[in-house]
Amino acid sequence: MTEKKMERLKEILQDSSYTVAICGSGMMEEGGYIGVKFQERAYDIEEKYGVSPEELFTGSYFNTRPEQFFRFYKNEMLRHMPQKTESWDALAAMERAGKLQCVISANIFSMGKKVGLKNFIELHGSVYQNRCSRCGKEYSMEYVRDSKGIPMCTECEGMIRPQITLFGEMVDSRLITQVTEEIERAEVLLLLGTTLNSEVFGQYIRYFNGKKLVVIHQREHYEDHHADLAIIEQPRKVLPYLGH
Repeated sequence: MTEKKMERLKEILQDSSYTVAICGSGMMEEGGYIGVKFQERAYDIEEKYGVSPEELFTGSYFNTRPEQFFRFYKNEMLRHMPQKTESWDALAAMERAGKLQCVISANIFSMGKKVGLKNFIELHGSVYQNRCSRCGKEYSMEYVRDSKGIPMCTECEGMIRPQITLFGEMVDSRLITQVTEEIERAEVLLLLGTTLNSEVFGQYIRYFNGKKLVVIHQREHYEDHHADLAIIEQPRKVLPYLGH
């Protein structure tokens, strides 16, 4: 990262009255979490469970083979959660300083809430929200993680369902509207640990019609030239140095 690019980023943020950040899988990688779809991990999971993660982490698998689903979910997700990094602390500092108005994330580990972000949209839900599928009683992540086999409700013995979007499921329409409105409102859009043609965020990024689009990602991408500023670096090596 050049000093010139860092100064340019500071100028862009200083001139913005409404900045929105989108946090992708690169932000989770910083904290030591590798997504289950990544090739090497996906191969290991299929070897271990006899099924690909694309099939395991679905609503149909949850409904038809819950014991296998929860064995995978607890072992591969709840016991391998990412650590909080400097990137998230920096985003919280930016929000407190009035330089960041909204953070959007598709990760399910509530990192933004852990650092106290106020306007934090969890597009795919959170592992910390779990509800009985029969009576609606809520349960902690720890209860689900530490349960033996299928986590069951203590009130009605219904099966507990993590409030997350599984592969192939539709995102809540209210969240889609909220995300779209925030991106349409943004003067500056920060793509952190993700790219312009992201499988998850691409459909939302196209609604951006603001002044500046900034990409901060550790891997160079062929779409980077469409951004007003592209910094090929991990967000944790950039965001903390903005001075907030």
